[in-house]
Amino acid sequence: MKQNGVILWLTGLSGAGKTTIAQRLENNLREQGYLVELLDGDAIRQHLSVELGFTKEDRDINVRRVGYVANLLSRNGAIVIVSLISPYRQVRDELRCSTKNFVEIYVNAPIEVCEARDVKGLYAKARNGQIKLFTGIDDPYEEPLNPEITCYTAKETIDESVVKILNAIG
Repeated sequence: MKQNGVILWLTGLSGAGKTTIAQRLENNLREQGYLVELLDGDAIRQHLSVELGFTKEDRDINVRRVGYVANLLSRNGAIVIVSLISPYRQVRDELRCSTKNFVEIYVNAPIEVCEARDVKGLYAKARNGQIKLFTGIDDPYEEPLNPEITCYTAKETIDESVVKILNAIG
């Protein structure tokens, strides 16, 4: 099977729907017979970047590591779906310039919606000071300026967002 590799980089606040969209997208593409790899932020933190904290420098290192792995996979023909907050625009822009077939997907949901979806209680912990440097609370999230795709998850269903992505890359 010959297919072109691509990096589908889903960025957005915690609770915006990145992982849910990524998993549904992965399943859909696999069912169609594509070679797909999913790099999820939580799994990356547990296995590849376990020693990193949440300072800007550590987050940038984490994003660069994931970008490196995604690039290796995509240049070998895999469709790589990355689900990662990746809060800083400069590092995302670096990846866009240093990789091929980089598609930035902004999973856009208002912070109030993200907080309402927060089953882990992370936003509440951040608001009461138990978690420091939490993106969107006391650490910034820099929205993409020109993403190839924007999924408005407070207004769209997961399936609508997945179809939007599939149509855009199709």
